[in-house]
Amino acid sequence: MRTEDTKVALRDGEMGVHIAWPDRTPTGTIIAIMEIWGVNDTMRQHAQEYAEAGFICLVPDLFWRQEPGVELSDRDPAHGQKAFDLYYDFDYDLGVRDMEETMTFLRTLPGGNGKVGSVGYCLGGKLCYLMCCRTDIDCAVAYYGTYIEHNIREAANLHRPFVLHMAMKDRWVQAEVNAMLERRLTPNPLVTLYKYPDADHAFARHGGVPYRKAEADLALERSTAFFRTHLEN
Repeated sequence: MRTEDTKVALRDGEMGVHIAWPDRTPTGTIIAIMEIWGVNDTMRQHAQEYAEAGFICLVPDLFWRQEPGVELSDRDPAHGQKAFDLYYDFDYDLGVRDMEETMTFLRTLPGGNGKVGSVGYCLGGKLCYLMCCRTDIDCAVAYYGTYIEHNIREAANLHRPFVLHMAMKDRWVQAEVNAMLERRLTPNPLVTLYKYPDADHAFARHGGVPYRKAEADLALERSTAFFRTHLEN
């Protein structure tokens, strides 16, 4: 596996990206969409996991308009304040557009097979949901479902295979919200929900305070199998 940090040209500027390349012929390409902490060690480790599974994995710097290259940690209170400031200034519609342009770039990437999926965590998870509603992404996986409920009316347009990993002790997604998401999303045969009864928000965040290895490993196994189904030739 090799990695590189480079930039992707978008319609209104250049966005920094981290890319991990598998050692063998890729079985598809994945956009790994960050939490509010930037492209940090956690996101680079996610990219490595998917590269080791045989996928090209690109991690975009969602905050490139606000503060390019920011790297933050949930273990530093000052970082938490900054992360939330960046998050609440973030424009989801522009984010979806950036991810759609990134997807177009990846479809023609040398070594790829033209198929692109996405996996997102918290902020990135909602973007994955919106991409399945608004774009022609081949498939997507969302962790935690944070604030999907704010765009639940778009569920009628969800037309791509979609997985949602739900932490049932999530501090940011209340039990009532998880129940509503299940009620509104599961009638769609393209949607698969997985529940993790003892997991809190960000259970898959490597090095993070709420990390739970057993649940993170299981979710990764399920996500990888899903991507193989929808991205392999």
